[in-house]
Amino acid sequence: MPLYPQRVKYRKAQRGSRKGFPQRGTSLSFGEYGLQSLGRAWVDTKQIEAARVALSRHTKRRGKYWTRIYPDLPITKKPLETRMGKGKGPPESWVAVVRPGNMLFEIVGVPEVMAKEALRLAASKLPIPCKFVKR
Repeated sequence: MPLYPQRVKYRKAQRGSRKGFPQRGTSLSFGEYGLQSLGRAWVDTKQIEAARVALSRHTKRRGKYWTRIYPDLPITKKPLETRMGKGKGPPESWVAVVRPGNMLFEIVGVPEVMAKEALRLAASKLPIPCKFVKR
């Protein structure tokens, strides 16, 4: 079940910018341990879901975890073998804009070694380098 907003004001968005650093969402707010990004990328709904599944599988659904990023930017794509022009393509997927310092996942209620391994497995599903942080 991929993540995406139920309603948006505009169906197609411009690409925007990935430069700069996040103003908020950079510290642990909910959990004891977290996964913090070290790079910048567009993280797709499928990648977020794969990381979440890896996290919950390793912890055997013990403890509690939070996903701190949300895909709210629509990515459009024109159909294959279509000539240039004729407007922008339909929305194909949704991405979250991740910058260095964004907290991606947080976890509480499991031992530190289990949390570290679970977050390492989750990080391997993401297209950016990440680091393990603890409160």
